[in-house]
Amino acid sequence: MIDLTDILTALQTAETRFVRVLWCDNANVIRAKAIHIEALAHHAHGVGISAAQQALPVMMDSPAANSGLGPVGEIWLMPDWTTLQQLPYALGHARAIGNMMQAGQPWAVCPRGFLQRMIAAADEQGIAIKAVFENEFYLLQPTQIAAQSSPQPSDRTVFASTLAMDLQQPVIDAIADALMAQGLAVEQYYPESGPGQHEISVRYAPALLAADQQIVFRETVRAIAQRHGLTASFLPKIFPEAAGSGCHIHFSLWAAEENITGDPSDAQALSETTRQFTAGLLYHLPALMALTTPTPNSYRRLQPHCWSGAYRCWGLDNREAAIRVPTDPGSAAISHIELKTVDATANPYLALGAMIAAGLDGIQQKRTLLAPVDLDPGRLSDTEQQQRGIDRLPTSLAQALQCLAQDSTLLEALGPPLAKAYRAVRQAECDALSQMELAAEVNLLLRRY
Repeated sequence: MIDLTDILTALQTAETRFVRVLWCDNANVIRAKAIHIEALAHHAHGVGISAAQQALPVMMDSPAANSGLGPVGEIWLMPDWTTLQQLPYALGHARAIGNMMQAGQPWAVCPRGFLQRMIAAADEQGIAIKAVFENEFYLLQPTQIAAQSSPQPSDRTVFASTLAMDLQQPVIDAIADALMAQGLAVEQYYPESGPGQHEISVRYAPALLAADQQIVFRETVRAIAQRHGLTASFLPKIFPEAAGSGCHIHFSLWAAEENITGDPSDAQALSETTRQFTAGLLYHLPALMALTTPTPNSYRRLQPHCWSGAYRCWGLDNREAAIRVPTDPGSAAISHIELKTVDATANPYLALGAMIAAGLDGIQQKRTLLAPVDLDPGRLSDTEQQQRGIDRLPTSLAQALQCLAQDSTLLEALGPPLAKAYRAVRQAECDALSQMELAAEVNLLLRRY
């Protein structure tokens, strides 16, 4: 058990002024309340926030209609002290991820609590999930964002350009250093296809830590970029003719500390459990997209022939399939799976938790995984797609929300209060943003994500 006295001592030794207690709302806006070090002892119960905080859509600080949440109700944001870290980009400030509590119990509308419930559900079946979010983001020139202005990329280089590496080395090195200082193991970096677009990958972790790390990653990239006079944005589609930014989820299944994702004796090197889990993901994917690609802007990116996962199918090393199974020349077994139909407008706790719920349903129902697709599914005729069990995934948030409304498995996993609040938030965003021109949408959302 963590002793608050020890925490206070460590914070004082580090000359900490404020501890930011973070939460991520249903619109995937990262928010915080900060406790001064001198007042921390008086806030052992956390800090209070309005229940309506979980009803705020991305475009305004006003609760969405039909969310079930309003001005009445106090929620206590309890710091999870195991997540406490000093902020390398904000000296004198520390961060802890919060759990939402009501009347001394976990609040049903808490996204982090939802993921914890899904982790427990997997544990009951003897399965542990490890995962990582693979982020693409743009570095943009610090132009004034105004109604008539357009964001400008920090450079105009091409995929994996060494020139881009040289141009952006100071900010990329600083991001990597800051991530590693906070416990994230940086593995790879390269410039992506879009001008000023980059990707930094970090090592996988148990599911809850993976979602926490996604919060840390976004916070760190944006803060370090700002320190270098740049704006970093994870918005899925910024430029109409340039690559969009995904946030793919790589995951693996474990039992008794053994990776059970692969099976070398299988034709596709997948274990039976993984086949069923993956089949569950594909079965629920149209509804799952309301949580993994949850903004109107998401669907500007999800286009055929763009490697974004626009078709419901899977394939070995197939970057056009919604689910890619990467092979490894150094191993006969598959080590992990990639869900591509995800972007960084998704709340990581909700996206990963719903993904687990869908996969567990696949195991419980013993769903059958269809044959892998070994070409671009968008090149097939409608008849050929139908014969292979391939279909186009939702092309708008409105369609995905309709699918979620009809998916009893995901709704039951979320629970009525969280499902109601979440759907109200995303429906409000759908109503407000779906008809917006890209330029206006980007101006509104560029710094939200």
